[in-house]
Amino acid sequence: MGSLAESSVLQSPVFTKQPGSIVYPVETVENGREVVFSCEARGSPAPAYRWKLNGTEILPKAGSHFSLSGGNLRISRLNRDRDAGTYQCLASNSFGTIVSREASLTFAYLESFKTQRRSPVSVREGQGMVLLCGPPPHSGDLVFSWIFNESTTFVQQETRRFISQETGNLYIAKVEPSDVGNYTCVVTNTVTKTRVQGPSTPLVLRSDGDFLWMEESELFPPFLFFISSPSPAPSITWRREDGAPFPRKVDTRKTNGVLEIPYFQQDDVGTYECVAENSRGMNKVKGKLSFYAPPHLIEKPQDVQKLIDDSLVWECKATGKPKPSYRWMKNGENLESTEERIQVANGVLSISRLTLSDTGMYQCVAGNKHGEVYSNAELRVIAAAPDFSHNQLRSQTMVKVGGDVLVECRPKMSPWGVISWRKGSEPLQQSNSQLESGSTPTPQEGRGKEGQYMNQASVITTQPSTLDATVGESVVLPCQVSHDPSLELKFTWFFNEQLIHFGSHDGFFEKVGGQHSAGDIMIRNIQLKHAGKYTCAVQTKVDSISVALDLIVRGPPAPPTQIHVEEITDTTASLSWRPGPDNHSPITAYTIQARTPFSLGWQAVTTVPEVVGGRQLTAVVIDLNPWVEYEFRVLASNRIGTGEPSKPSKQARTKSTSPKVTPANVSGGGGSRSELVITWEPVPEELQNGPGFGYVVAFRPHGATGWMQAAVPSPEASRYVFKNESIQPFSPFHVKVGVYNNEGEGPFGPVITIYSAEEEPGRAPTRVRARSLSAAEIEVSWKALPWNASKRRVLGYELRYWSKSEREDTASVQRTVGNQTSSVIRGLRGSTSYYISVRAYNTAGTGPPSSTVNVTTKKPPPSQPPDKVMWNTSNSKIIVNWEQVKALENESEVTGYKVLYKKNRHSRPSVMETNTTSVELALPTDEDYIIQIKPFGEGGDGSSSRQITIPKTAGTTAVGSASKVSTLSALSTIALSFTARTSL
Repeated sequence: MGSLAESSVLQSPVFTKQPGSIVYPVETVENGREVVFSCEARGSPAPAYRWKLNGTEILPKAGSHFSLSGGNLRISRLNRDRDAGTYQCLASNSFGTIVSREASLTFAYLESFKTQRRSPVSVREGQGMVLLCGPPPHSGDLVFSWIFNESTTFVQQETRRFISQETGNLYIAKVEPSDVGNYTCVVTNTVTKTRVQGPSTPLVLRSDGDFLWMEESELFPPFLFFISSPSPAPSITWRREDGAPFPRKVDTRKTNGVLEIPYFQQDDVGTYECVAENSRGMNKVKGKLSFYAPPHLIEKPQDVQKLIDDSLVWECKATGKPKPSYRWMKNGENLESTEERIQVANGVLSISRLTLSDTGMYQCVAGNKHGEVYSNAELRVIAAAPDFSHNQLRSQTMVKVGGDVLVECRPKMSPWGVISWRKGSEPLQQSNSQLESGSTPTPQEGRGKEGQYMNQASVITTQPSTLDATVGESVVLPCQVSHDPSLELKFTWFFNEQLIHFGSHDGFFEKVGGQHSAGDIMIRNIQLKHAGKYTCAVQTKVDSISVALDLIVRGPPAPPTQIHVEEITDTTASLSWRPGPDNHSPITAYTIQARTPFSLGWQAVTTVPEVVGGRQLTAVVIDLNPWVEYEFRVLASNRIGTGEPSKPSKQARTKSTSPKVTPANVSGGGGSRSELVITWEPVPEELQNGPGFGYVVAFRPHGATGWMQAAVPSPEASRYVFKNESIQPFSPFHVKVGVYNNEGEGPFGPVITIYSAEEEPGRAPTRVRARSLSAAEIEVSWKALPWNASKRRVLGYELRYWSKSEREDTASVQRTVGNQTSSVIRGLRGSTSYYISVRAYNTAGTGPPSSTVNVTTKKPPPSQPPDKVMWNTSNSKIIVNWEQVKALENESEVTGYKVLYKKNRHSRPSVMETNTTSVELALPTDEDYIIQIKPFGEGGDGSSSRQITIPKTAGTTAVGSASKVSTLSALSTIALSFTARTSL
């Protein structure tokens, strides 16, 4: 029917002002102050307003601290526990109800630090380090600063110092003696204007060697900060991993230690790399910047007017990151219909067979974790005037004398109206005999006798009023008739007044009435959708009758509705819900499931009470992971089974807390000289318990008492490298790795022993020898190096080889493992001179090369295969002959032949060697055999003949002419095998 006319005097409600979130200082609550949420909408009639708090309607009463002024909600005598939550405004008029965006009321506060003392942080001069702030529990935005030695001024950010306004941590690059002292983190709440100081952290300077300290970068959009403290001072450069140039707005400042990206946009997303380089080497770290956006509607549903029984399709699309999810509301309530004609999928709402009850205000809500957006649209379902063009009255109707006649009147109209009849110009009086459909029975005058005669031709003899069935069963609906045998019967069935078309309906309905007077039908594998009113209509040429019955289908309960997370802590969530229809069998229990971004689908959860009974509509989910977004759904069960799950609840994140899980598989070792390499498996995000997650790496030389510590503020980090020129090669260290986040420090993992990097072997292998084994192989041998006091282990040997026509820097490499003192190099070219050197290696690298040896490979093996291969059989023996192979001038001489034979294509071949051109094989006569022959010499094996298939024989073969026949047969077999077989 198209869009509604905008010029209409009547108008559905449209918001002109919606409430916004409010953060209120909790310290002023006791002063009797109040807050006001604004809400205003236009419409005709003028809208009326209601408000909801956490999904429950607010009912202002006399003396209540809630009051309405127009659409505005005023809250006086504020109470932190009672009034904090999510508020929504509802505006209604005769066209329907719309709901505003969600607005939260939160109370800002800042508690005191609970820890009274902190352990000293021991660093060496020139080392980079980080001091953790660990702010106390709070609500509202915070600003972080630091005090040094109880100074009246704060620590200033400059080339060596950086304060994260994300975590509050203080970073100092290249510690100097003047940095020694006590540091205190100061936290200020920007809403309450309150300030608290943390316990002081002593910074102690150690002076037992120079070293390089390299931290993983921590990400603070729009800043990336990099700590580097080597000597000499490095040059620091920034670049994007994808190679894209920085736009003009990007500024590197503070000796290139900070990269600032103002006005952060989608184009700035990517991985950034900081490179520090000096005369002693280069190191680099990476940080990833991601872009998130709240939903933005790009396609909205429009007001529309439809006829009864029409269909409606509305599409709603929104952009955002993460990708938004969608839900629909009708008149301020979530649209959770169990009717099949109403479908919601991926932002598309479709309603078939519209009714007047579908009229109302609809809203599409697109949301992600960064917010929600609402769009409104009105649906009006209207009626249509009567139309006789498709179902006109019959001009002539034949009827039995003395019987009744049925004159049908079925105009098209929406909705169905009142029908009256006239005979000529005279109106017919409506009576109980007039049918609802508009048809009317008209009495006929009898011949020879005045009066009205009623003569029914048929009577339905089975008339059950109700039937009861369970989902999955099959049920027979009876319809049997006593009738005049001269009349032909026609049975027609209706379901909820809709004609049943047998052969459709997915095959559920089947006619089973086997007799002329029976019109029974069967419903197979009955489903809940089959519950309703069934009508059997029986028709003859002169009359029709019908009977109706109600079919009740019992099944598992419908999905519960209105799943709400009432309260959530770090490990628990309190849920409430409303029951769906029980489908004629009382609900006995509820099951709660949850899913997270890290779970494989929906998982059952532990609840209190452990078993949730059918009359209970609340439960507490326990054993959740802190700081993880959860969705919950509820399933209802009865004695028949468990129903479909409810729609998921809104995502709710558990509270954060200090981490409890330490990294797994802590190990390490290797690396370059004077390095201690420590590695671990990162803690999964679902176990990090809060933002600002990082690792604390503690280590000490074997036998030392004090621990050295380093913070690695990257949750994805999996290694830390400590470099110090004083570290002896392959020295044992005690190592443990702990965790922390913004809520505080967690535990350390178990202490393990890791060895520092070793030095590469210092000596070269001696007595290197090489000899050619064939055209493609050289055997190399050497004398092993001893393990000596310098701890320069030998893990194996590395062979480098190159031909006379190649350069040494392009040499091929082959390694051995362990104390092996010889190795065979394969895949070489024949008649080629090769140079070979041997080096020992370990995790630090390779040692010096041995003296170079030279060896020439042997000539290539014969390239010509054996020719004219013949065979014959005699007394279970097979005699094979072939022509001698002659080597070419550049090939090695033939010194013998290898005969390969096997039972079938898939078995392993046996080998027989001979220096003649014939061989006698004793083989069974009851199996086929496959044979190949190839020459060999000092250069290796030559080219093989083609496969020869020798068929099984039933007995012996005679000598003489019979032998000739056998040879001819063999030649035929060979010729066939040449065309049909491949080499072994």
